[in-house]
Amino acid sequence: MRIAFLVADFPCLSETFVLNQVTGLIDRGHQVDIYTNRVGDWAVSHPDVGRYRLWERTYPMPEVPQNYIWRALKGFWLALIHIHRAPLLILRSLNLVAYGEQALNLWLLYTAVALVGRPQAYDIIHCQFGTQGYRGLAFKRLLRSTPRLLLMFRGFDISRYVQEGGDRVYRQLFPDVDYCLANCDFFRHRVLALGWSSDRIAVHFSGLDTNKFTFRPRQLEPDQPVRLATTGRLVEKKGLEFAIRAVAQQAQRYPNLTYTIIGDGPLHPALQQLIIELQAESYIHLVGWKNEAEIVEILDRCHLFVAPSVTAADGNQDAPVNVLKEAMAMGLPVLSTYHGGIPELVEDGVSGFLVPERDADALAERLGYLLDHPERWPELGIAGRRFVERHFDIQMLNDRLVQVYDRLLSPVNQSGPRSSDRTPLSPPLPSSSMRPASVEK
Repeated sequence: MRIAFLVADFPCLSETFVLNQVTGLIDRGHQVDIYTNRVGDWAVSHPDVGRYRLWERTYPMPEVPQNYIWRALKGFWLALIHIHRAPLLILRSLNLVAYGEQALNLWLLYTAVALVGRPQAYDIIHCQFGTQGYRGLAFKRLLRSTPRLLLMFRGFDISRYVQEGGDRVYRQLFPDVDYCLANCDFFRHRVLALGWSSDRIAVHFSGLDTNKFTFRPRQLEPDQPVRLATTGRLVEKKGLEFAIRAVAQQAQRYPNLTYTIIGDGPLHPALQQLIIELQAESYIHLVGWKNEAEIVEILDRCHLFVAPSVTAADGNQDAPVNVLKEAMAMGLPVLSTYHGGIPELVEDGVSGFLVPERDADALAERLGYLLDHPERWPELGIAGRRFVERHFDIQMLNDRLVQVYDRLLSPVNQSGPRSSDRTPLSPPLPSSSMRPASVEK
């Protein structure tokens, strides 16, 4: 199969789920090309980017200016310099009769420019976020023969983006979409609420290669400090303020405690100031971004992992967090929240504990329990590892992704795989009834 991935940024260190799908499909013998709005820094990218020479498969898409006058002027210039290379493609992108608004607003033209000199035939256009959907529609309209269009919803595209744009933000796009995937059942229901058909969407988790994460049961040695860690962007939805407050509470009882926060972002100054106000500089540390090997090294020395995600003021929410999967794969008991898709990953009381969002006292209480009962750490870690292996193994999930593509291309499934004829694409998920009433979305 020939597959085009549409992404906002590539390569992107925080989006290994895209990279894992790209390399998995290549390993299975498929041709994958990556079209991106912004090309990242190849020098600081994931090792697999170099191993697979993905820069040879990555094509930048020209930015579409918001200002319509500048968009028209730039579009005229782009058409002028590229029309001799692909005259039919450029002219087709300007066909108002056939394509209406997308031709008039020049989205088709800007997409056509990205396709000049590129393959003109794909089987699948896979938009890695719903926000890439309108660009995906432009690909579908311009390419010959017409590919199948698949949208993957991952988080902000079905939470913050919908809150900002309204419930009709995808309405014009949906008639031309062949199938949807969501990376958790929580977001699948969000897509259904927008009017999407239940037999044309499935849950497809973001996976990881568990072989890259060595499992080790966590045990506390005499006189050893208890080490906690969090990995993620320093933004509101990660809820780090509440974790810092909870750790500071427990440090009064357990002075032999350290908390390492890996990552960076706009809240770095505010979080550092909070640490200073709590007089916690000696045991809570913001260490900035680390590469994958450095993160694994830090987590290997830790005993517990904290992921206190919250719903941000702009509506942004998390799916089952990838760093949580990695921590669980390594045997770390986890402390997280009843938030978004996280209850589909963390089984409360089995692999860790869940508490309501924005509740530092509840976080502190559950953290205190874990600190008081280190004898439970190995069983919690084993349960987490087994759950990740069973539901989030990247090889299994990439095989299922290929099944989705195959069924989309099957003549009997030209409107997309139906619930009656597809292999279940997700494991049994925790019932929504498991959520406390106070955190129902």
